Amino acid sequence: MKINKVITFCAGVAFPAFVTMAADIDASRPKPVKEKVEIVPLSPAPAFSPRIEFCGQAIDLKRYDMYERFDRELTTMVYMQSSTLRIIKLANRYFPVIEPILERMGIPNDMKYLAVIESSLNVRAISPAKAAGLWQFMPATGRQYGLEVNDTIDERMHVELSTIAACKYLKDMYAKFQNWPSVAAAYNIGAGRITTELENQKANTSLDLWLVEETSRYVFRILAAKELMSHPSKYGYTIKANQLYKPIRCNEVVVNAPVDDLYKFATDNNTTYYLIKDFNPWLRSKSISNVSGKLYKVKIPVIEDLNYTSEPMAPFDKNWITE
Repeated sequence: MKINKVITFCAGVAFPAFVTMAADIDASRPKPVKEKVEIVPLSPAPAFSPRIEFCGQAIDLKRYDMYERFDRELTTMVYMQSSTLRIIKLANRYFPVIEPILERMGIPNDMKYLAVIESSLNVRAISPAKAAGLWQFMPATGRQYGLEVNDTIDERMHVELSTIAACKYLKDMYAKFQNWPSVAAAYNIGAGRITTELENQKANTSLDLWLVEETSRYVFRILAAKELMSHPSKYGYTIKANQLYKPIRCNEVVVNAPVDDLYKFATDNNTTYYLIKDFNPWLRSKSISNVSGKLYKVKIPVIEDLNYTSEPMAPFDKNWITE
């Protein structure tokens, strides 16, 4: 049985209400069984050493703020399973390209994790502020360090060239600070700001600076990326080798004149327009208006590498996978 009632709401405005009486419930109907739901986290709470090495420098995490700042970023990354898993998969494709360039340019290998937190290894990443590429260069900074950025060409999205530019930038910052954590912080907020705050706060490293939250968290995100990606299975990630994204070899076609039609260019080189764009994300247009005669190298993927097979794939880093 339902009983009409009136509810007075908001200064006397009356609304009808319907109340179902408990007596009307069919007692013969079996009551639903409440199942106990147990939420199982990906892994136990992350446990880590009180010391971590970054760019050859030992960083002590025992102090409460160092521990908690690091723990915050590591826990966040551990429990962002889908994005973290994709980063590890992409690292199998991009770390083999990035690492030799860092070594050749005299940059510590750990700086590859800066690219991880900047772009999640998405070569086409574009920020709301218009920073782009693996290393998230702003247009002006990209040009300053030798990258072409215009309506048709954006070398911030060129993996090799943008990595070289990032190395030049990092070397300039290290010459200034002589401290890699401070270099990393400067990459986020600018060298001028870090210089000013180091002087004002009488600190030797950016890790001891009181900064805006984004920059205060920034270096610890890099440290967390290194910790998790160095041994993901420790944090509950079970990855098989064939789940990683395979590196794909490419041949290069040298272009030193305008290309009016990339559709035809693709056909002439026995590939597709899709593959031209996918392997050359720095090509922003359907043509290359190369009036200056600049030399470009357009990647053409090796056909034999395009398909995944049942053949076992050797991971770039054996610590990423579980047997």
